[in-house]
Amino acid sequence: MRLLLVRHGQTPSNVAFLLDTAVPGAGLTALGEQQAAALPAALADEDIEALYASTLVRTQLTAAPLAAARGLEVLVRDGIRELSAGDLEMLPGDSEQGLLYMKTVFAWADGDTALRMPGGESGAEALARYDSVVAEAADSGAGTVAMISHGAAIRMWTAARADNVDVPFAAARPLDNTGVVILEGSPADGWKAVSWAGAVVSPSRDSGPAGRPLDEVE
Repeated sequence: MRLLLVRHGQTPSNVAFLLDTAVPGAGLTALGEQQAAALPAALADEDIEALYASTLVRTQLTAAPLAAARGLEVLVRDGIRELSAGDLEMLPGDSEQGLLYMKTVFAWADGDTALRMPGGESGAEALARYDSVVAEAADSGAGTVAMISHGAAIRMWTAARADNVDVPFAAARPLDNTGVVILEGSPADGWKAVSWAGAVVSPSRDSGPAGRPLDEVE
């Protein structure tokens, strides 16, 4: 299966650098709407057979133009929502709390899955829920699947599950709004990342905390 993990469009919380992870979350900014509208053209070469979004409204709004262009139903699944910030919810991402959030996320990807976000979920819980949606997509038989998800969740899951992506790689490479990570493989055989959008480009200030390199959170 070819798996496209797409970060949602820009939100007001991204602009304000807030750890906004709870359902339903913020909607899109005007720029975020433009980014969503550009997705069908950006993914024109991909033969997408199934389209998923998380339970956070920003992913569903981002998915809508692509769904309309391809005649696809948006399958809403809680498993691919953002990694819960717990007690850090709505705190500044560019702060000590933001650094703690991202360090916890990448500790999970590095194997410390028993670690728990303060007041939130553990790495084992976060990976299990994301894995379940990926497994559902793989079982569907679709050749190419797009999932509109979230920056921290995509980076963590890819670093944990892709054979050729480690934590230093994912931590150093942000994913801008509507950036795409493309993987190929299956839950049984493993995954290989074949494309990481913006891998050598520094993020803009409008990307929000979950899209920034770990070493930029101070």
